[in-house]
Amino acid sequence: MNASEISTASAHSELNRIAAAFAPFASLAGTLLPHVVDDAGDGSHDLSHLVRVWNNARRIHAQEGGDLRVLLAAVLLHDCVRVEKNSPLRSQASRLSAQRTQQILQAQGWSDDECARVAHAVEAHSFSAGIAPLSLEAKIIQDADRLDAIGAIGVARCFYVAGRMGSGLYDAADPLAQDRALDDKRYALDHFPAKLLRLASGFQTVAGAAMAARRQSAMEQFMAVLSEEIVG
Repeated sequence: MNASEISTASAHSELNRIAAAFAPFASLAGTLLPHVVDDAGDGSHDLSHLVRVWNNARRIHAQEGGDLRVLLAAVLLHDCVRVEKNSPLRSQASRLSAQRTQQILQAQGWSDDECARVAHAVEAHSFSAGIAPLSLEAKIIQDADRLDAIGAIGVARCFYVAGRMGSGLYDAADPLAQDRALDDKRYALDHFPAKLLRLASGFQTVAGAAMAARRQSAMEQFMAVLSEEIVG
């Protein structure tokens, strides 16, 4: 076995290991994961993100119901077309992923109705797209993905992405943006009032909203401690 074959075998083994995290649909996950493993080095939208969103979706589903197979497909494919946060095409990312999702599922033999249901959930999950989720599954996927943007994991992802995009931590002259406009492209801390602290008020399901409230509290506590440390 040459180096290329070893690398391919290793990657296949890794996907099989990760697929087990998507029980009870490990087999389906193993089929779909090869379409989403190219994460372009983005550790905030890697396979661990998909596992977290799936865990969120399952917790919400346990209280709200819905088609779990549709939810799994939507979780795995919701970021199947990668668009960087600072790209002018960012608002189109979920639409592009929805189009690609339909192509992938049609090739797997899914019905037109199933493809449309998954594609809508993918299209409506994005904050920047501003598309209202119409189905229960779309509401669950939007909530499950947004839960991963808040709380302790949301804090970690925010600063990771800021570093990746070359942003500063905060404006040294006015860290809390008291006398200037928010600019979360330049300063990571600005992203909290600009977006993250606003997410909890827009959840679609009762179960998701309850989970979001707990994470919102954790994020607010972090902001209070950080503000005390940098401005006194």
